[in-house]
Amino acid sequence: MIKCVADVKQGLLALDAELHADLERLLLDNGSNGEDLWGFNLYPEEDGEDFIEFDSLINIRSWQNNPSRDILDPNVREAIKQIVEQFIIG
Repeated sequence: MIKCVADVKQGLLALDAELHADLERLLLDNGSNGEDLWGFNLYPEEDGEDFIEFDSLINIRSWQNNPSRDILDPNVREAIKQIVEQFIIG
């Protein structure tokens, strides 16, 4: 499993740290806005829907209608899939 955080507004991706929060901090320190950052996991040994898991503690945000570790907004999920497609799958 590879922990990842995407900036869905800027189309950036940070990956491979012990915690999603470490990646979130890296992006925040480099100009990202917290409300645009979403955590997820990649499973390189898996295919299809099992390749990406939209689960992270940093995703719990009631003020953005996301009271869960899971990313509930299908638009955010799609933005992350496109970023992963661009940088990882390419």
